[in-house]
Amino acid sequence: MRSLDWRDGHIVAIDQTRLPGGLVEIVIGSVEELVIAIQRLAIRGAPALGAAGALGAALAVRADPARRDQDLAALRSARPTAVNLAWGVDRALARVDDGPDAVLAEALTVLAEDVDRNRALGRRGADWLGEQVDGPVSVQTHCNAGSLACVEWGTALGVVRSLHDRGRLRHVYVDETRPLLQGVRLTAWELAHLGVQHTVVADSAGPSVLARGLADAVVVGADRIVANGDVVNKIGTYPLALAAARAGVPFLVAAPESTIDAAIPSGDLVEIEVRDGSELLNFCGTRTAPSGTQALNLAFDVTPADLVSAIVTEDRLIRPARGERPA
Repeated sequence: MRSLDWRDGHIVAIDQTRLPGGLVEIVIGSVEELVIAIQRLAIRGAPALGAAGALGAALAVRADPARRDQDLAALRSARPTAVNLAWGVDRALARVDDGPDAVLAEALTVLAEDVDRNRALGRRGADWLGEQVDGPVSVQTHCNAGSLACVEWGTALGVVRSLHDRGRLRHVYVDETRPLLQGVRLTAWELAHLGVQHTVVADSAGPSVLARGLADAVVVGADRIVANGDVVNKIGTYPLALAAARAGVPFLVAAPESTIDAAIPSGDLVEIEVRDGSELLNFCGTRTAPSGTQALNLAFDVTPADLVSAIVTEDRLIRPARGERPA
């Protein structure tokens, strides 16, 4: 099953806010609807956002030409930290002079390539982890970087799936990933359907999982990787990288080449999305904080390059902690 696709002139996507309670498909017929779906996290995950950006460009060139620039600007900025969204828009729009059908064809190519890219980086990541760890591997992961975060297969969970297929996976520890619980709602749902043994832990318990020797490696995705090897990912990734360094276990980042932003020299220059504080102050629709309490709801953090053991893409292995740079 694809997390998103094109059907009869519309984008169709799994509404990730409805999982694990129900597998619900949404139909999107305009760029405005797509922006709303992205901002409310019905569509999320860096590679999936790249695909959504490309399909959104296909919608835009079929709509009112007077709105095109406005719509595309809104789409590019819907999630400012993830570089793949604007990359997908620009990739499809490169064919605009050839007409709307060419833009759509390029967008569909982005979707097809996403599957192949993720399978390739999954194999490369599993190869590398197999060299670092003797015997079956217990993995800790954060947020959701599986098939839901891509078109199919997954990045971090693509590595996990490759290990599983080889009989080299022992167990997966899943950080719940506050405040929207992408780990417990989405990653655990995917692992359950794959038949992978897994255990959910609170984000604050993640470092202790590593300190207790329960996980042999950390594998995460990324929303942006900058020129010096700094990695921008879901908030809570940085403390997990610190804990991995302290415990002496590999910290692996799995992401396609499209996530690498060579134009930004270091992570401190990346715009970090700050989401509505209500996501922190409420739980399941009920206010949990006193009236008047404010929240700083950072959606992402930056893991410095020297804490990143390796980055795997569909094309290469990069070891930032050894001084290797992606760009």
